[in-house]
Amino acid sequence: MVKDWQLELPTLLISVHGGLQNFDLQPKLKQVFGKGLIKAAVTTGAWIFTGGVSTGVIRHVGDALKDHSSKSRGKVCAIGIAPWGIVENKEDLIGRDVTRPYQTMSNPLSKLSVLNNSHSHFILADNGTHGKYGAEVRLRRQLEKHISLQKINTRLGHGVPLVCLILEGGPNVISIVLESLREEPPVPVVVCDGSGRASDIISFAHKYSEEDGLVNDSVRDQLLVTIQKTFNYNRNQAQQIYLMVMECMKKRELVSKIKDGMSRKQIKDNFVQDFSICDVSDRTFLKFKILNSSKKALLLL
Repeated sequence: MVKDWQLELPTLLISVHGGLQNFDLQPKLKQVFGKGLIKAAVTTGAWIFTGGVSTGVIRHVGDALKDHSSKSRGKVCAIGIAPWGIVENKEDLIGRDVTRPYQTMSNPLSKLSVLNNSHSHFILADNGTHGKYGAEVRLRRQLEKHISLQKINTRLGHGVPLVCLILEGGPNVISIVLESLREEPPVPVVVCDGSGRASDIISFAHKYSEEDGLVNDSVRDQLLVTIQKTFNYNRNQAQQIYLMVMECMKKRELVSKIKDGMSRKQIKDNFVQDFSICDVSDRTFLKFKILNSSKKALLLL
């Protein structure tokens, strides 16, 4: 990426996760989220990783990027990592060393999704499936880990800090939060309180849990009922999600929240805390081939 795209190594990597289906945000919260994210990226030289397509959480990130580009010349490196099989009009992207127009107007009858044109680069993962997510998951996780191991301070041996940003989201997003907190070193998580579903469940648990991550019986019961209603789950299914949330709370000091009413500086500070990054010698190197060179740079695994 540094070689083929001539990108500078980031000083921070912000990995955005959340709901894949379209959802609305309260105008003030959308503004706080968007401006805070962009300010964090611009002032730190961060890269932003998303799912790349123009739906759900990625659409809100795209709106923030679009608003920034219309008002500033400062570029933000936003890299979309998507499965090839869910991209609409993907035939337009096939070629080598050519410039090709890409139609970003989505077909309302299609189950596929167009790429979000506010991103600067894309990586598309192909495992042969069509219309399904999943091909990108392992690639994205390994790439984020690989980037975090790159030394940005050779004297101190510090790698690139990685932070996970959560906006709305389903049960799988709670799994992502838990996986992030279990990484070695653990990945700090920033949750957008008030955005809905998974984000609000984690925020609620964080607010009412003790320093040891435990909650009282009343909070437990309220969490279980909320999980059932939010995801239309039965009691047993809700119990499994509840246990995952409680596992997250064991590392609650690594979870912070952004919400309506916070200043852009406060939000930025949540991203750029002084994270302790361990030096790991066992690195995983990823090999890519360039698919084509168009308005938006693309890599295909």
